[in-house]
Amino acid sequence: MQEIGPQDRRILELLQVNADRSSAEIAEQLNMSQSPCWRRINRLQQAGLISKQVALLDREALGMELVAFTTINLSKAGRLNMEKLEAAVEQLEEVVECYTMTGAWDYMLKIIARDIRHYEQFVRNKLLELPMIGEVHSHLAVTEIKNTTELPLKTQL
Repeated sequence: MQEIGPQDRRILELLQVNADRSSAEIAEQLNMSQSPCWRRINRLQQAGLISKQVALLDREALGMELVAFTTINLSKAGRLNMEKLEAAVEQLEEVVECYTMTGAWDYMLKIIARDIRHYEQFVRNKLLELPMIGEVHSHLAVTEIKNTTELPLKTQL
C-alpha cells in the first residue's frame, strides 16, 4: 500500500464525492495553491490511487429496477473452469460485479436487470448456457439501504 498524507487523503475524499471539481476548487477547499494541488492529484493518478473517473448513472431512472446477487458453484472445480467462467462473465453486460468466494459458493455476481422477466431470461439464456456452471442461486434485492462508491478513507488510512 502506498503511503499517503492527510492532504492527499482529503483530496481523495473530495474527488470520490465529486470528481467534476477542478483542481482550483479542491485547492480552495483545502486552503492550498492550485498548482501544488494539481501536482498532488496528478501524482495520485500516476500512483494508481485514482484508477478512473466516470459518470454514475441512475439505474432506476434508466428503467433497471432489479438488483440480484447470484451465487454460483462450478460443475467441476479446477483452474480451467474458473478461467472460462471468468472470461464469460467479462462479456455479460448485466453482470456489474463478480467475486470469487470462500465458503459454500464459488462465485457471487451482482446483476442489474430491467425486471424479473429480464433477469429470468438472462439466467436461462446466458448463465445456464455456460457449461462450467453447476448450480445457480438467486437472491433478489428488495430495498436498497446504502449504495456508495466511496471508499472508507477516514477509517482505513
